[in-house]
Formats: sequence, C-alpha cells, structure tokens
Amino acid sequence: MARVGTGTEGAAGERRQLINVAYRLLGSVTEAEDAVQDAYARWYGLSRSRREEILSPGAWLTTVTGRICLDLLGSARARRERYVGAWLPEPLPDRAEWDRAGGAGSAGPADPADQIVLDESVAMAFLVVLESMTPAERVAFVLHDVFRYPFAEIAGVLGRTPAACKQLASSARRRVGDARVPAPAATGGDVVRRVKEAWETKDITALVGLLDPAAVMTADGGGMVGTVLRPVAGGARIAAYMVAIADRAPGLELLERSVNGAPGLVARRAGAVVTVASLDVSADGLVTRVWVTRNPEKLRPWTSEG
Repeated sequence: MARVGTGTEGAAGERRQLINVAYRLLGSVTEAEDAVQDAYARWYGLSRSRREEILSPGAWLTTVTGRICLDLLGSARARRERYVGAWLPEPLPDRAEWDRAGGAGSAGPADPADQIVLDESVAMAFLVVLESMTPAERVAFVLHDVFRYPFAEIAGVLGRTPAACKQLASSARRRVGDARVPAPAATGGDVVRRVKEAWETKDITALVGLLDPAAVMTADGGGMVGTVLRPVAGGARIAAYMVAIADRAPGLELLERSVNGAPGLVARRAGAVVTVASLDVSADGLVTRVWVTRNPEKLRPWTSEG
C-alpha cells in the first residue's frame, strides 16, 4: 500500500502521502492533520521491536489512518445533521501562488495545506460528490481509484473481503458518474475574472450572462457568520444575491485566487480573508455551480496569507 521502508525514517517519510489520503477522505485539512497525528502517535506507541518487525511502515500507517478516517466519517454524519446550513469541504489555497503574491513565507514547520497535491481529486465538485457516499464507499473509492491501492490491502482498512471492497468502489464510481462531475474548463480563469469584474461593478446583467440559468450556489457559514442556509438556484437569483452582498459589504476586496487547484475568488475585509468561493465552469463558459465558504474555522489555511 505504500513504499517499503523500515524504522523511524521510513515512517516519517510517509506524512505527505497520509495527509493527501486523509484530506480526500475527510474534506477537512484540520481533521486530516489530526487523523495523521493520531496514526503517528499509535506508530510511536509501539515497542521498538514491534516497529522493526513491520516491513512497510507506510502500509501500516496508511491502514491505521484509513481506519481512523473511517471512524470519523461515521461520526461526521451525526455532526452534519446538527450543522447549521449546508456543509462544504474546506477550501485549499495554492501556497506557491500566495507566496509569489507576497503572502506567508515558507520558513517554519510545513503547513498541512502545503503538502496536499492539487489535482482533479481535490476539486470542490469532486469532494462534494464524495460527501454523498457512505463512509465505506468513500474509503474504498479514494484508496483504489485515486491512490491505486489494491483491494487486498483496502480490505485490511475496511475489515471486509477484497470482493466486497471492489463492490463498494464500483458503487461509489456510479455515484460519481450519476453526478456528472465535469472536467475543469480551459476557459475557467477568464470566466472567473469576468465574474469578479461584474461583481465589482454590480453589473447584474453581465453576471446573469455569465451564470448558467440552472446554476446553483451553496454557502457554508456554519452558523458562525451570516449567509444563506439553503442553496440558491437559478442564475438570475444568484446574480441578484451577489449584487445585494456587494451593496451591503462596502470595502470588501475581491481577488482572483486558486481554490483547490482551480480558478476561484477570495474576499478580504481589512486584509483578512472572510470568504472563499469555488466556481464550476462548463465547457461552454458558463458558471454552473458556486460554492461559498464563510465559516471562519474552514478558512484557517488562508488566514496567514496577506
């Protein structure tokens, strides 16, 4: 399941891979970091002789991390039922881009967000579909389809037979197909830029022209900040909402930034990030989905950026 390595060095070198697995399983940078820390605590809790018996620390750590994530996913369902409004995965910044723009330096301990590979499997549309899966489906699908782990080893995480794990991944794959998760549009950056310009000038006609008539906007405030509690459906309604926000939020600075590896928008007030928006752009250049994260707890990876 992972590179073969022995001893402390072999275990320590797996941290980046584990963070990548855990974020895709949990949709939360904070929870991913906690899960990996827990796995390492269990590793170092083993006797030295026991650690030396383990031929692949990476495989052991991945199995333990997977089981921890599986437990967290099970308990998360109950927590989501009590969550105020819609729940969205935590948005990820592109650290290299922020550094070039004059953000936080690279000195000091690596931030978990630094270690996550930004590819199609962390696109907001993809992560949202993962949320629709059962915990077992999500683990089987992510480990097999994203990270290419064999079902024989995934069976050790889920405590099921390889055949059962294969069926779980197949069921999850159908969910992805039914959701019709789009590939990132090549014109996404241009469209996002035009959305920004139209929002700044409060040009509702231009916004309506950039939004698919059937577009949907989902916002996550977690009950900690004001936002719509239910998805806003329809391009015209979304445009009207955006203009209304612009009217009520003087001094808000809108920036084009990479969000989960795709063009997105970040709103700052007095230099502090208050909103991160991820946009899904279709092949014909229209915005079909908007995911808006305002819950301050989910913006922590962005807070050190200036």
